[in-house]
Amino acid sequence: MKNRNPLGEYLPAVSGEALTGEHLTLPLQVPSVLLVGFVQEAQFDADRWLVGLLDNPKDIRILEVPTVRGFIPGLISGTIDSGMRSGIPQEDWPSVVTLYGEDASTVVDFTGNERPRNMRVLLLDQNGRVCWFHDRGFSATHLIDLKRAVDQVNDQ
Repeated sequence: MKNRNPLGEYLPAVSGEALTGEHLTLPLQVPSVLLVGFVQEAQFDADRWLVGLLDNPKDIRILEVPTVRGFIPGLISGTIDSGMRSGIPQEDWPSVVTLYGEDASTVVDFTGNERPRNMRVLLLDQNGRVCWFHDRGFSATHLIDLKRAVDQVNDQ
């Protein structure tokens, strides 16, 4: 689906499950950064964003959101999640929330999924409004811009 910039829009409510088994509804009611990925190869992009974001002293919730559309992946979600758990340290499991099926499709419709190896980076305020968005791959310049936007959202 063609990429789209949802800046200023509200993320539709979707439900997913963290690798811990906890069910979460997004958006959270706190400022958060969502790193939405559509294919396993997007992890390289996610890791670069994460290194920069985790170095930020500001208090903000950061979630990786693997988004897997289709009926069949939903049927084998346990196998997919198990594979992710085997490659992700347990202490990071609460920060990985996978969306399947209709919830995944909702997010794809919201951001588009062209160039699926690029993460969709969304900064959401406490109301779920997209305050910052980027989908063209990691950029140090954009990371600095995102950190400034995080500061502004936290100051609201």
